[in-house]
Amino acid sequence: MNNSEIIIAIIIHIVFPLAGFVAFVLLTKKMKNQKVEKRPTIDLFFIFVNYGGLLFVILTELFWQWSGMASLGLFYLVLAAPIIMGIIAYRNFKNKGLSKYHDTIYKLGLSYCILIPILVFGIRSFL
Repeated sequence: MNNSEIIIAIIIHIVFPLAGFVAFVLLTKKMKNQKVEKRPTIDLFFIFVNYGGLLFVILTELFWQWSGMASLGLFYLVLAAPIIMGIIAYRNFKNKGLSKYHDTIYKLGLSYCILIPILVFGIRSFL
């Protein structure tokens, strides 16, 4: 492994996940400081996990070597994550008027449920 491959591996496997975790923590603190009622912390966590996992799979495909773990991650993102995101969208539908956070979480949950089938069938049509 040369130096550029090591740097790419560090960025994909350490820097991006840490940046996502820091962004999640800062966002939850911001919601707490703004005294948002019914803070959707767990829903927000799953949104970060699912969209972060999608970014992780894309970066792995583009810049790194595909592995069995990447295949398991993709399996989760295509089969289980849309169900979780659908539940998140459903739970936040009635709360989307409470705050901009609830509205954004609703839209992100719904868009993931729409985005993944389009990506899967779109990629499949190219193969």
